[in-house]
Amino acid sequence: MAAFDRRSLLQLLIAAGTARLLGGAAPAEAATGLEFGPSEPFSYDWLKQHARDLAAQPYQEPPRPDPAIVSRIDYDAHGKLRFRKQYSLYRHSAYPISFQHVGMFFPKTVKMHAVDGATAREIIYDPTYFTVGEGHVAAGLGPQPSAFAGFWVHEPDRKGDLDKVEPWATFLGASYFRGVGELGQVGLSARGIALAPGAPGPEEFPDFVAYWFEPAASEDAPVTVYALLHGPSVAGSYRFVMHRTSGVVMDIEASIHPRRTVERLGLAPLTSMYWFSETYPTRVDWRPEVHDSDGLALWTGTGERIWRPLNNPPQVMISSFLDERPRGFGLAQRDRNFDHYLDGVKYDKRPTAWVEPVGDWGRGKVQLVELPTDDEIHDNICAMWVPDAPHGAGSHIDIAYRLHWLADEPFPTRLGRCVATRLGNGGQPGQPRPGPNVRKFMVEFLGGPLAELPMGQLPEAVLSASRGTFSYIFTEAVPNDVPGHWRAQFDLTVDGTEPVELRCFLRTGSIVLSETWLYQYHPTVR
Repeated sequence: MAAFDRRSLLQLLIAAGTARLLGGAAPAEAATGLEFGPSEPFSYDWLKQHARDLAAQPYQEPPRPDPAIVSRIDYDAHGKLRFRKQYSLYRHSAYPISFQHVGMFFPKTVKMHAVDGATAREIIYDPTYFTVGEGHVAAGLGPQPSAFAGFWVHEPDRKGDLDKVEPWATFLGASYFRGVGELGQVGLSARGIALAPGAPGPEEFPDFVAYWFEPAASEDAPVTVYALLHGPSVAGSYRFVMHRTSGVVMDIEASIHPRRTVERLGLAPLTSMYWFSETYPTRVDWRPEVHDSDGLALWTGTGERIWRPLNNPPQVMISSFLDERPRGFGLAQRDRNFDHYLDGVKYDKRPTAWVEPVGDWGRGKVQLVELPTDDEIHDNICAMWVPDAPHGAGSHIDIAYRLHWLADEPFPTRLGRCVATRLGNGGQPGQPRPGPNVRKFMVEFLGGPLAELPMGQLPEAVLSASRGTFSYIFTEAVPNDVPGHWRAQFDLTVDGTEPVELRCFLRTGSIVLSETWLYQYHPTVR
């Protein structure tokens, strides 16, 4: 998986502002100056057949504006390409839609269509929709091919100037999209599909090459977006029914048609950034932690709740969690303490994204791909569902899921939850320090039945490791007077540099008190 330069993208989006776009799709709004193509029949069934037909044909890359010019539209230049507010699509409806211009980080053309009942019309690109100054590098681009690259869904007018209010859904670049969480902040991204991330060689990033829009009837109604996915190895059709709630909830359906067998075809993929957190024994930056997400949360088909803290590994790591009929998974930001970040970019408010399967997903695995990084500008984390069902040319995969963009998991466990993972030198105070092959772990759990333990009763830490030996194992209440806040402490002695898979949960007798903590320890990281 190539690390996606997400910080540069974020800087570009901030520079661009949240300008609203194209005028409405209804004929009455055409007088605003927008140009539309002729009406053509449209339905989701048509789109699914169209994607199926495309997959049976050799791949042809869509037209794109002059690459030599587009490659010079960096985030500063892109920030000056604002879409004029009077051209917002559905600008008189609940949620106006704006469009983004191509640029260095998203150079490919995307077609836009407005749906009206059983027909749709393409929105014809015109450079005058954007604030393209005479001396701007984009002025060298002609009216064809289109320079639309993506779109934003905005809040209602009553919430203020759209230049100053964050859009609540954005689709921009390849098949990437995002939603705003309950804390009013964006962070991690989702994708339409992931094809063998982390594999040797360049990763393939199929594109959403066309969108079709249906407006929301009211602020309580959803915005519906249809998308056509196309790339060298796959074609697919998508329907997004997007609800603006306290965060954002997207009901997603997809029908995917591979042209060939892909080593690992990832469905419902989530992409995030993790540089370092409290798991790192030495400080690498002036800030205590830097990440959009700090862990992978799993709710398995058997009902087990798992927390896997993220790593910035020394090499590409792919972890698989076998499952059947999973109940959900997500990349979460659990640490909400500003003092743990000390950064003005609001890492403490980044959303959690949770994938809730709809229907029977069968057998497969949640796969976590972690890439090494030395900066926060790269997306180096991917979590996705990889089905066991065979696929290849002529096959197809149907999937449905609900994607929640919230502050927390939508269905949190009633068990104690892992809230911190800390590492340090092994040994005990006042005793000779052991060698570098001994590491101390402190795993904190909070809430659930841990808050109801009788006075004096200690939970038991149940531990296992793929290799190595444990010592100095004990549990204790964290001395902060917070009910139900406990920690398990242990030393691990292990030789060699190969990763170690660790497992821990708390119990009393036969009663499980906490979710299961899984951690991949890299002995070489200091």
